[in-house]
Amino acid sequence: MNILIIDDSVEICKLISELIKKLGHQTTCVHLLEEGMKRVLSERFDVVMLDVQLPDGNGLDLLPRIKATRSAPEVIIMTGYSDFNGAETAIKNGAWDYIQKTASTQEILLSLKRIIQYKESHKTPKTNPVPLKVDGIIGSSRQIKACFDHLAFAAANDINTLITGETGTGKELFARAIHDNSDRAMKNFVVVDCGALPESLVPSILFGYEKGAYTGADHAREGLVKQADGGTLFLDEIGELSEQIQRVLLRVLQEKSYRPIHGKNEIKSDFRLIAATNKDLEQLAEKGSFRRDLIYRLKALEIHLPPLRERARDITEIALYYMSQFSMKNNQGIKGFSPEFLEALHAYPWPGNVRELVNAIEKAISVSRDEGILFPVHLPDTIRTHLAFTVIRTREPFLKTIRDTHPGQPISLVPLKTYVDVQEKRYLEHLIEKTNGELIEILNISGLSRSRLYERLKKHAIKLKATR
Repeated sequence: MNILIIDDSVEICKLISELIKKLGHQTTCVHLLEEGMKRVLSERFDVVMLDVQLPDGNGLDLLPRIKATRSAPEVIIMTGYSDFNGAETAIKNGAWDYIQKTASTQEILLSLKRIIQYKESHKTPKTNPVPLKVDGIIGSSRQIKACFDHLAFAAANDINTLITGETGTGKELFARAIHDNSDRAMKNFVVVDCGALPESLVPSILFGYEKGAYTGADHAREGLVKQADGGTLFLDEIGELSEQIQRVLLRVLQEKSYRPIHGKNEIKSDFRLIAATNKDLEQLAEKGSFRRDLIYRLKALEIHLPPLRERARDITEIALYYMSQFSMKNNQGIKGFSPEFLEALHAYPWPGNVRELVNAIEKAISVSRDEGILFPVHLPDTIRTHLAFTVIRTREPFLKTIRDTHPGQPISLVPLKTYVDVQEKRYLEHLIEKTNGELIEILNISGLSRSRLYERLKKHAIKLKATR
């Protein structure tokens, strides 16, 4: 195996290199983040051992970019001091382990041996995987592909899964896809909107009731938990449940049994639970409004869906898919997108995420009628208003730069080089922001070579690093 060590300490590099060589593997040592990233992009590594504090930046900022490279090496984060927030950031961004440099050599070796064992086990030839059924989930960005990996794992394992993310990111679509790709696919997928349930009716809706439980209850009624027997119970917006219902639900998850209202006997239900929320359950737990023991039950596996603004690469793909869907639904021909229309889609931050984008495309298809090309004028007024305001707001720094460098002269009379330089700097800054500093994506979008990109960044004193 080929292992890269990125650490500014020559002594640490030498020590770890000797340990790795005794295991029979190759090592390369570099002392700067920039040099380490160049090596990862140009060579294939199985493991990267990455220091946190380096002379040219923080190793945690580099972690997502390393994981996104073609060889996708496993990363062990090394730090001189313990930091819970740093450990959390590292693990969430795909680090294999987070260890202190003061740890024993045996602890460092153990982490390496586990990676080597893991890598070796994955060299065994496997049968071709069955393609996932992901109807309505569109995208090919690195961010959404990582979610597909989690989806596949959740579908193959019958464990409680918590899906988190902002409103409109597709939590129910992912929950249904987990069900459709699991062994329970032929059974019911039962949806419970916890935010829409009247608290007084929650027990009867979830657990059902026996005849005579209420005035007018002239026959027994089966609850949603029973309907999910053998299938999947999806609790959407679970953060809205009251403390009392949380307590009852915790017991049901532990025992997989419940008692209907006015019922004498416990009833078993073999359901698989998937929950979703756009709230931070840990924060709710700190405030005392959500049970921490229930959180542990809910998220044996957690899938976090990124907002659309963090996977802007998928916007055009999603728009094309739904344009085709709505055109067929309305018996209209397939329409084209004008360059300005696509620019508008990418300039808008989409606070409502994919759901808002889908609604915008549907509205554009509807108002365009027989027109074959979509333009910004076909978008909802709220989006057009936001874009107009953004243009005015972002134009001010540009005009200020022109006024500062050439006071008293209108834009039409400043040197072309000044105008182009100012625009180029703004373009590069915007591109880095929208791609979260992902080098490969920046190169693909801009059409620049790596050397040309670095040349332009140096000229404008712009630093290229992951923004998240």
